[in-house]
Amino acid sequence: AVKQLWGDGDHMAEIDDMMAEQEAIHGEKAKSVWDLFRDKAVRWQLITLFLVSSCMQLIGVNVVYFYAYNVFIKAGIAPAQTHYISLGIGITEILSTVVCVSGSSAEFHSAVIHVSFQSLETTDSFSWVPYCSVALIFIFIMSFGIGPAGVLCPLPTEIFIQSYRPAAYVFNGATNWIQLFILGLLFPFIV
Repeated sequence: AVKQLWGDGDHMAEIDDMMAEQEAIHGEKAKSVWDLFRDKAVRWQLITLFLVSSCMQLIGVNVVYFYAYNVFIKAGIAPAQTHYISLGIGITEILSTVVCVSGSSAEFHSAVIHVSFQSLETTDSFSWVPYCSVALIFIFIMSFGIGPAGVLCPLPTEIFIQSYRPAAYVFNGATNWIQLFILGLLFPFIV
């Protein structure tokens, strides 16, 4: 199966790692989410997973997705063009996932510059400012995709042993969606 997945080559080191992990858990069955909460041995991994998920929500990229239309309208983009720009954001996310190199610095700087441009958008003397805002949002999305976006999904695999991974993925997904729901509801009031 490993050769079929990864092709021909010497994969004995990976197979040995898999066998060692299988032997270490002694045929232990998959744990439930309740077991994940009760077991003190995995408490720090659970806290780490929760904190990383929370920090991913605080980056703000999901708010950009939720309220992109309103942001573009406020920036001065014509309503007929905002749908194409939103489509461009999705394509940018896909491209950034393919590229996937470190981008946190660019993400931070594009967000800071975008906030700076917000003060210029209120004046009519700079017709190019709305398009700079759109470009900065694209840079923000691209930077997120090539930076921190790839962390959350494989994290449970890296920090939990095999028997806890299914429960960790369930916890990770539920936590992510609950936080996403809360953030989506609260953001208009924060603004």
